[in-house]
Amino acid sequence: MGSRVKQYLLIGAVGAALYFLMSTHIIFYGSEANFVKNVYLLKKSKLNLHYTFVSLNQQSPENIMKIKPLRQDGIAELLVDIGMMSAAERSRLESKYR
Repeated sequence: MGSRVKQYLLIGAVGAALYFLMSTHIIFYGSEANFVKNVYLLKKSKLNLHYTFVSLNQQSPENIMKIKPLRQDGIAELLVDIGMMSAAERSRLESKYR
């Protein structure tokens, strides 16, 4: 009986982890030693595994904004918040890639 409950809990945990990965972009930025401060979570508009893990290091804001799924999910606001681009540049790139 206890073994069966453990199996159900394990299946539930794996399912929850898969759902989290399918519903969230995990974005890495910066090269500092504190790993936890450099991870940002961005909610996906559709459940899929496209662009689940994204590194912003050594990429320009324009290259990031070219990626339609990230643009649709609000990457521009995150880029402004972390100081990678200005609000004016955000407006310019959003209008360019509409």
